[in-house]
Amino acid sequence: MNTPTFPAWCSPADGADYIVTATELRALSGAVVPITNGIPRFVASEEYASSFGLQWNRFQRTQLDSFSGVPLTRDRLRRCIGDEAWQQLAGRLVLECGCGAGRFTEVLLECGASVMSVDLSTAVDANARNFPVSATHRVAQADIMQLPFAPGLFDVVICLGVLQHTPDPEASMRALWNQVAAGGLMVIDHYEKGHAGMWYSTKPLVRAFLRGREPESAMRVTNALVDFFFPLHNAVKGVYPLWFALCRISPITTYLRTYPAIRPAAQREWAYLDTHDSLTDFFKHERSREQILACLSQLGGEKVWCAVGGNGVEARVVRPKV
Repeated sequence: MNTPTFPAWCSPADGADYIVTATELRALSGAVVPITNGIPRFVASEEYASSFGLQWNRFQRTQLDSFSGVPLTRDRLRRCIGDEAWQQLAGRLVLECGCGAGRFTEVLLECGASVMSVDLSTAVDANARNFPVSATHRVAQADIMQLPFAPGLFDVVICLGVLQHTPDPEASMRALWNQVAAGGLMVIDHYEKGHAGMWYSTKPLVRAFLRGREPESAMRVTNALVDFFFPLHNAVKGVYPLWFALCRISPITTYLRTYPAIRPAAQREWAYLDTHDSLTDFFKHERSREQILACLSQLGGEKVWCAVGGNGVEARVVRPKV
């Protein structure tokens, strides 16, 4: 099996390749992209994603299948990609946008793909610690809307658990589509309208209080909420009426009933992580299946698949070969 060559770093401003040194990328215009810890930094700040950068560096292994002991990520990725493309991942060039600490990176590399992992936040540092840069893995801190590659070079473009947190999900989808090679595949998901029962719990009120706060301060609050409520959730997890009532009061996220196979120590870490994730995100857009389908249909792709499941709405689309 041949290892595909990663595309050259390319200036989003003018499309020209960068001159690469050990410490920086330099554009013909004179613009400089620093390389820190071996990772090119195409953005000056994390912007709206700073809370994500904090959480993935704090909980960098929590969602990895190798840590949880349950193939939750593998199963989700395979379902979203589809069986045919899943069988063909080995040797494919994959662009993974919104890579976080690498829950999908781990699976993609295990499947034999060459993975270009990108995130707006400093989660890229956690990703690179978990899965160091190599002949089959590269990492960059960059914005989906200004990706540092020439268009149409990736066999597979994956963006899972991310689009709902961007300022404009439809614009983000179009930017991702621009990176898909002829005959290639784009795989996405998005929160569905009415996501996660936010409307019947205290979560919206707590999120309104935390939204936009300094990340460390917000995480102290979410960790304290988990410390208080998690033992209660654990105590009533087998008694549904009590569980149902508690979930109307408690703003935390747990998987004690949803994924009981996750080992106990990991359960609490998932609660810390996903409670913070759900209560501190700056954007939380929702879209119906029909809205996602309409957006994908407008891209001009083929073999569009769109279904409600998993994280909300899951979808994939193939770029025509000609």
